[in-house]
Amino acid sequence: MKPSLLIVGLGNHGASYEDTRHNAGFRAVDELSGAFGAGESGLKQKFQSIVQEARVLTAPVLLIKPQTYMNLSGQAVRKIVDFYQLDPMTQLLVISDDVDIPLGTLRFRESGGPGTHNGMKSLVEQFGEGFPRLRIGIGLLPSGQDLAAWVLSRFSQEEEEKLRTALAEVPEYVRKFVMGEK
Repeated sequence: MKPSLLIVGLGNHGASYEDTRHNAGFRAVDELSGAFGAGESGLKQKFQSIVQEARVLTAPVLLIKPQTYMNLSGQAVRKIVDFYQLDPMTQLLVISDDVDIPLGTLRFRESGGPGTHNGMKSLVEQFGEGFPRLRIGIGLLPSGQDLAAWVLSRFSQEEEEKLRTALAEVPEYVRKFVMGEK
């Protein structure tokens, strides 16, 4: 199947990162898998990613979880974009965590810079700033807290509930994106 859209969730692979703030993108892809997935997801070595076919309305989609570490995400996504000869400006949607927006807030942007996010920096290095993205607020960085320690920390039970509520909204955001409603 040639996809009309790649949906890439950013995160770090491995059990030690599974429930951290920085893996909100992976968790969003898991939510999309439940809503739109077709068949099993699996590791595709040539793409350095876990890949699953999906269908959003009538659009054939690939759900992607790069298995490089966060700061090399762009390399894995580049392999997929090139293989399928896709236009990242119109056929790529990246979902990532964001420390600059409140916990549980979803924000869509058509383009933009990477900010402090190393996964987004890697993607911007590969594709420029002109690709759409959905950002998931993971909570503002507490004053005096180290950024790396914060994004690799786990949510409290109350925070986890807010995140789950936001993640449940992701399929509707994606449906609207596919429909051109953004």
